[in-house]
Amino acid sequence: MTQIKALGYGSPWAHPTTRSSPAAIPLRTRVKDTLASAGIRRPRFVRGPRTETPFDAPWLSTDRLMLRPHRLGDAADWYDLQSEPSVSQFLPWPERDRRASFRHLRDRTRHTRLWQADDFLALAVEFEGHVIGDVSLHLRSVARETREVEIGWVVHPAHSGRGLATEAAEGILGFAFDTVGARTVTAVTDARNTRSVALAKRLGFTELAKARHGSPESVLVLHR
Repeated sequence: MTQIKALGYGSPWAHPTTRSSPAAIPLRTRVKDTLASAGIRRPRFVRGPRTETPFDAPWLSTDRLMLRPHRLGDAADWYDLQSEPSVSQFLPWPERDRRASFRHLRDRTRHTRLWQADDFLALAVEFEGHVIGDVSLHLRSVARETREVEIGWVVHPAHSGRGLATEAAEGILGFAFDTVGARTVTAVTDARNTRSVALAKRLGFTELAKARHGSPESVLVLHR
């Protein structure tokens, strides 16, 4: 098992934009996700209940990785990652030139707090001084008794087959359960992405459903 050490937190402030339940996606949720993907943020005072405390982006050290907030200095590595055809194949990411990739990264640097429903937190996966991936949490349910987050992960294919994606996912899962207090963590991935589905199952996720709304999605869940 990967040893995870929390080193501190970033300053306060979707890969996945689908709900983690296999039920139909409510219009209200789809509208919120569309606004979020366009960079339009609703004021917090109209966004409903909050967790008992905000959970800010941590710095997490694993055996080989550093999981930490994104920064603009990661631009070259981020462009290299999101330009990989095998990465964009299974993510709702459009083709981006360097300028668009920089804007995408800049948006990610702002996602550093979980506090209210639909808050999104993203961490860079750093290996040997370079960003090779991203892990994320999407707060889906706020109530302490039923708190749910959706997890996302991506690692550059040049580093596949070394257990780094598993190590990164284990790191953010520990934060989700031990710090955020999640009772349930869900993962929504393309069912054709067999490596991602297999990784989720290695982490203990159970597959609930496939092929929702005409798309080849696989919904997996992990309870504590």
